[in-house]
Amino acid sequence: MTQTTKTTYEHIGLSNEGIPLILGTTMKVVELVLDHKAYGWSPEELHFQHPSLSMGQIYSALAYYWDHQETLDDDIERRMQMVDELRRSTHPTALEKRLRAKGLI
Repeated sequence: MTQTTKTTYEHIGLSNEGIPLILGTTMKVVELVLDHKAYGWSPEELHFQHPSLSMGQIYSALAYYWDHQETLDDDIERRMQMVDELRRSTHPTALEKRLRAKGLI
């Protein structure tokens, strides 16, 4: 029988706050995952869009996400709620008012 040794995610680290980051970058795993989900980008397309990331970093981040999906999905939902709250609490700028009046947004 072959022995296996449990490994860690080579390209993923946790910040002091416990946020998963892609090592050697300032990119959070959830940022890459949001690009993957929002645009349906494959790992190859993610690499094209983020050429500073290696394919190993991208696959490691996606593997980390799938292994921790519930926790990271909760974090994404929390972040989206914060954005919604900020949008509701700010007043529209003069530019936004003009664009809305013209039906551009």
